Formats: sequence, C-alpha cells, structure tokens
Amino acid sequence: MEELNRVINEFNKLHGSEAVARIREITGDEIILEFEGSFCATCGLYDYFEDIKWDAMDFGLRIEPVEVLEAEEDEFEHGRYVVKYKLLGRDKGKP
Repeated sequence: MEELNRVINEFNKLHGSEAVARIREITGDEIILEFEGSFCATCGLYDYFEDIKWDAMDFGLRIEPVEVLEAEEDEFEHGRYVVKYKLLGRDKGKP
C-alpha cells in the first residue's frame, strides 16, 4: 500500500529522533505497525500511536489504533511496541 509507506516515511521524518515506525503486516483491513525508540519522556506514549493516525489522514487514509499487541521496555527508556490498526477507508483526491 503506497499511501501507508508514505505515511510511515513522514512519521519517521518527524519523529525519527524519538521513535521509528515500520510496517510489519497488512491483512485485509488490519495493519500491524512496529514502533521502536526512546520515545519522548514528557509525551504520552500513546500519542505516538495517535500521531500516525493524523499523518495518515494527510495522505488520504483513515486508520484507527485498536490494540497494543506487544510491549517491551528496557531500563534505559527504550522500547518496542507492536500496534494493530484498523483501516477505516481511503479519501479520494488525496496525494
């Protein structure tokens, strides 16, 4: 899905110093994304999962985070999270 690749690239450009996202799987209307990084300590962790939803809207995709499937954190404020999203639709006429 070309639009989702562009969303991930935009997210990584904006948040790459704190968190990097990558696509793990796309099946039907389910999208599994993996986030890894140090994440901003003053930001809410779930804000990162929501930010990608808003970035997706700019590229004509409507996605919604529905479940954190995996969460790993170490003692150095570094973590890895796997999040399931539901594809709600596409907006025609977007880039």
